[in-house]
Amino acid sequence: MGIDTISSVDVAGKEISISVEMPMYFENEQEQITITAINKESDEPAKNVTFLIGLFHSNEMIFRNYFFTENGVLPIKVSSQEKYDNFVINGEQDSLLGAYHGTESSPIEIAGPVFDSGGLYTFEIEVRTIDEPTNIIEDSGVYRADLTIVETTSHPQKDAEGNDVQFRLKSYFDQIQNFQYDPEAKQVTFEMPFDWGESSMSHVSVVHEEVHFPKDFVEFLTPSYSGYANGIELFKSSVSIDDYTEEDERIVHFVLLQDHLRFIKNEMKKLDEPLPDKIVFTLSTSEKPSFPLEAYTKSEDFKVNLSWDPVDLEPGVETNFVFTIRDGWTNEPLRNSDCAFVIIQNGEEIHRISGVAQVGGEFEKYTFAEDQTGPTIIKFENIRNTGQETEFGMVVAPEFGTIALLVLIVSIASVIFVTRKNSFRLQQV
Repeated sequence: MGIDTISSVDVAGKEISISVEMPMYFENEQEQITITAINKESDEPAKNVTFLIGLFHSNEMIFRNYFFTENGVLPIKVSSQEKYDNFVINGEQDSLLGAYHGTESSPIEIAGPVFDSGGLYTFEIEVRTIDEPTNIIEDSGVYRADLTIVETTSHPQKDAEGNDVQFRLKSYFDQIQNFQYDPEAKQVTFEMPFDWGESSMSHVSVVHEEVHFPKDFVEFLTPSYSGYANGIELFKSSVSIDDYTEEDERIVHFVLLQDHLRFIKNEMKKLDEPLPDKIVFTLSTSEKPSFPLEAYTKSEDFKVNLSWDPVDLEPGVETNFVFTIRDGWTNEPLRNSDCAFVIIQNGEEIHRISGVAQVGGEFEKYTFAEDQTGPTIIKFENIRNTGQETEFGMVVAPEFGTIALLVLIVSIASVIFVTRKNSFRLQQV
């Protein structure tokens, strides 16, 4: 999220916390890094703090300099100026330690190509003065904060027939390497450097990676995926499908929380082999969807569950779509919800029903005709009279056998709902 906090730093008997905040994207001509020291006893900013800051990227040191803040908050402007082949630090320096310090009208500035590539940036921080500018601390320890600049990379691959397919990777942690798509196995693999040591893992709150590919890439579209990290199967919650953020792309998210990383580490230890210095991600299509599928609306006010029976969709067979709307915070089903259930093919409605869901779980049956194949959208409109809507897109492709491809496209703050059938009063429109 662009911020890392060192929760406990002992400086001459005082306990402080140090937060480092940095943009996840350096898109503007000038951005800002903010380093804040808080006295944990008073919950107020520490006074007259001198930091010794070392900045590292890709195992190389970018700089190591002193910086001073009178009020415990150290803003550093970052300017991307093409005229510099290297970077420079602009600001006044004191005579004691040569620490850079700035004012509101003349802040400290780092100018040049410091943050010109994505991946993990490590700040190694020591506190050298506190309370008084001349109160030098000899050894307060070295503390580490890790922050990421999001990196997006393109990876052209070939499908099973030799056609070009454009994959993209967006990494919210570190740089991606060795991306490959295997059309026979229908799986994606890629690697990312990772330190499994306890001192590093202790302040890694989440590892987030995104795999992007075209929505019309039928070969790799599936209702659900299996994810692996270093050969260890991930929890269902660690792999999620996102079809609403990008109009033409499906995104599959890997989200590994700290508990998930510790689980993976413990499983690797059972193999009695040295821990690797990376994570190898594997994303594979699942032959059968893992029901119920679930997704949160963008507002996170609602969680949506969806399943259907039979699992294999095909024309001429009655399909039972079971759908649920839950409160995104309490997970409770929401009662007394009205909406319209709409089926769309080739931009035209082929079925529409509206009604009121009185309890919390329901299903809707529909049989596709023999000529109703190809891309299909099931749309829920004007949910709970809010104007919100959501869509589920499916592809029924008999020429390949029956393939059901879930495409969940959730518009802003959209939801779906379910209730029991005998409580759902429907009116054909």
